[in-house]
Amino acid sequence: MELKNQKWSEELFMRERAAVLQQWPTGGEVNLAEAIAYQKAIPAEKRFDAKLRKAAQQGITLIQPRAGVPLIDKHIELLRHLETEGEADLLPTTIDSYTRLNQYEKAEHGIEESQRENKAMLNGFPAVNHGVKGCRMVTEAVKSPVQVRHGTPDARLLAEITLAGGFTSYEGGGISYNIPYAKSVPLEKTLLDWQYVDRLTGYYEEQGISINREPFGPLTGTLVPPCISHAVAIIEALVAAEQGVRSITVGYGQCGNLVQDVAAIRSLKMLTEEYLARFGYSDTVVTTVLHQWMGGFPQDEAKAFAVISWGSAAAALSKATKVIVKTPHEAIGVPTKEANAQGLRATKQIISMLADQQLTDDETLQAEIQIIMEETRCILEKTLELGDGDIAKGAVRAFAAGVIDVPFAPSRMNAGKILPARDNDGAVRMLDTANLPFTQALKNFHKEKIAARGAHENRPASFQMVIDDIYAISKGRLVGRPRNK
Repeated sequence: MELKNQKWSEELFMRERAAVLQQWPTGGEVNLAEAIAYQKAIPAEKRFDAKLRKAAQQGITLIQPRAGVPLIDKHIELLRHLETEGEADLLPTTIDSYTRLNQYEKAEHGIEESQRENKAMLNGFPAVNHGVKGCRMVTEAVKSPVQVRHGTPDARLLAEITLAGGFTSYEGGGISYNIPYAKSVPLEKTLLDWQYVDRLTGYYEEQGISINREPFGPLTGTLVPPCISHAVAIIEALVAAEQGVRSITVGYGQCGNLVQDVAAIRSLKMLTEEYLARFGYSDTVVTTVLHQWMGGFPQDEAKAFAVISWGSAAAALSKATKVIVKTPHEAIGVPTKEANAQGLRATKQIISMLADQQLTDDETLQAEIQIIMEETRCILEKTLELGDGDIAKGAVRAFAAGVIDVPFAPSRMNAGKILPARDNDGAVRMLDTANLPFTQALKNFHKEKIAARGAHENRPASFQMVIDDIYAISKGRLVGRPRNK
C-alpha cells in the first residue's frame, strides 16, 4: 500500500481489519457494532474528550499519572488508589513491553508468571491478552476517564481491543512511537499502521463517539528542542485529522526553562490549530499536555519532589490542559502506588496554588514564542515541499534528509546529527543545527546563545556542554556548569 495522507476508504479499512483481528485470539472478541453501542453508553464524565474540553474552557490543568501492572485485579487496585489517594483527574493504563513489540505469547507467559509469583512480572498491562472483557473490567471499575499509553510501532490490534474495551483516549503516532522507540522499523510502515489506528478512531467519530488521540510529545525526552517535538506533533495531528479524528491532544516534554516551557505550550496550540485550519480540519478540537521532566531524576526523594513541582508550575502557568506527572521514585525504578499518589498530590497542590496566577506576557516570552513558531514553520514548510504537498510522504523524506532530526533517538530512520545544549539561561538551543532548514538568522541566533554561555563559563562551546546538560538535573542543576561555576 502506498503511503499518502488520504483518508482510507471504508472498504480498504474493513479489509485490513480482517487481518488485524486475527493477530491474536482475543481479536475475535471485537464486534465493532457492539463496541460502538458500548462506547455510546459511557457517561460524559468518563469520557476523555468531554473532560478535556471542559478543562480547556475553564482554563484549568488536569493531572494524570503513568501506571500499569499485569493482573486485572491489581491494576484496578492501582488505578483506584491513584484516583482516590492521588486525586488524579484522568487515569492511564500503561501497556507492557512485550505487547508493545506485538509479542503476545511472551505477554501471556508474563501474566501466568505474575499469577504464580504473586508479583508483577511485566512492566505494564497486557491489554491484548486480557481482551475486550478484561479491559472493560478495568474501565468500569473507576470513575474517571482512562487512556491507553504505550510505545507501540504497530498498535492496530491494541487499539481495536482497548477502544472496544471502553478506553476513551489513545496515545501515540507513526513517528512518535517509532523514532524514539524502535531501531529498524521503516517510517512508511508505522505511518501506515497508525493511519489504521486513526481511521478506526475516525470510524467511531462518524458514529458520534469522540475518542481522544494524543501524539507522544516528549519523543526521546532528552533536550528535545520545542520546534522538533512541535513539528512531529503537528504532522501526526494532520495525519490523524485526515482519517477523521476530531479530538487531538498535542504534547511537549518540559525542558526546564520556565519562559521557554510556557512559550512552547502556547505556541504548540496556536501552530496546531493554524495548520489544521489550513488543510481544512478546523472542526478539530485541540488541547495540550505538558509532560513533567523526562530526563534523569535525583535519587533523593525531596529533590525529586522539587523537580516534580517545577514541572507542575510550568504546566499551570502555561495553562496546559493536562500534565503527565512523575513520581519521587523516578530514579529508582517502578514506583509504588503510594509514591505515584504522592507525585500526584504534590502536582495538584502546585496547580491549585497557581490556578489564578498569570505569567507576565512580556517581551521575553513573546520573543520565545516567535522563535519557536518560526523554527517550527521552517521545518513543516520544508516537509510539505519534500512531500509535494503531502505531509505523510514529506515526513518520511524529511527524516531521510535530516530536515526533522530527533536528538538521541535509536532509529536508523533518524539522522541523529543535531546537538542540543542549554543556553546561559537554561533554555534548550542547538550547538549544531545540522540539516534543519533554518534561516541564517535562526542559525545565528542559536550560535550566539551557545557562545554567550561559553563566554560565561570560560570554555569553548563543545559536545561536553551536551553531556553536562544531560546529567545536570539529576545532579541538582538545570545548566550543566563546570565545577568552578
